[in-house]
Amino acid sequence: MTSFLPEGKRINTQENLAAIGTLEGLHAAMTRGDILEARAVLCDHAHNLKVDLPCAHGIIPREEGALGIREGNVRDIALISRVGRAVCFQVKEFVQTQNGTTAVLSRADAQQQCAREYLSALSPGDVIPARVTHLEPFGAFCDIGCGMVALMPIDAISVSRIEHPDERFTVGMDILAVIKTVNGNRITLSHKELLGTWEENASQFSVGETVTGVIRSIENYGAFVELTPNLAGLAELRDNIHVGDTAAVFIKSILPQKMKIKLIIIDSFSQPNIPEPPVYCISGGNIRTFTYSPPECTRTIMTEFY
Repeated sequence: MTSFLPEGKRINTQENLAAIGTLEGLHAAMTRGDILEARAVLCDHAHNLKVDLPCAHGIIPREEGALGIREGNVRDIALISRVGRAVCFQVKEFVQTQNGTTAVLSRADAQQQCAREYLSALSPGDVIPARVTHLEPFGAFCDIGCGMVALMPIDAISVSRIEHPDERFTVGMDILAVIKTVNGNRITLSHKELLGTWEENASQFSVGETVTGVIRSIENYGAFVELTPNLAGLAELRDNIHVGDTAAVFIKSILPQKMKIKLIIIDSFSQPNIPEPPVYCISGGNIRTFTYSPPECTRTIMTEFY
């Protein structure tokens, strides 16, 4: 059990359930150095995490709760916020008490192994699985393995601009990400390159169709309507339209040479924004260069990972 998954991805796997289900399974996992998962059910006054194990009392002492806690580089909110959620850990030892067997666990050790054996091997352009953990106006924080978090800036989420990451993601959503920069354990992510080029997105539409989109901005020369997260067109202005509205739009023209789609808004209405799981054009490997613009366009939009 050596893969370094975002927390919560292994908790219900057969292998994990077998390991945490018996004392024999926990002992074997400790010998092998396996990373396991269970749910944190309580954080006590000393910020030790109590972990729900079927076969023993489980505890993650405060100093073992996260990489950096012992050194003071990570705040205790990193522990408190895990209550009710899956936590990864390695088994350190077993202690016999009047109440039975207590398994002493370390999340920090699991994270240290993840950093040493997985994160240190990542390079810009690598496509990896991630899980969204927290959303802020400036970006999305993502677990990229064993609770190790990386930031995806808002302008890296999609080509079509958004006001807040919650227009694309929900907390707990499993996504793919591409490594943008690596500086020790500090990693930043990108996402828009995985959603396809202008040409790949435009190929989903034809002139003469009426489709739905989201009005992303209104300028004095027209309204930008998002057709996909990586594709927007410019619509003629009309009364009573608002940013965030869903719009039915008629596709007037598709112009690869200018990288433009011209639209006419037929109708618009307000409806709740419920982010859907992303659809990816790239789902693995390493990206060295991503060119968004079509070959015939005079303007080149390119991302280089190095």
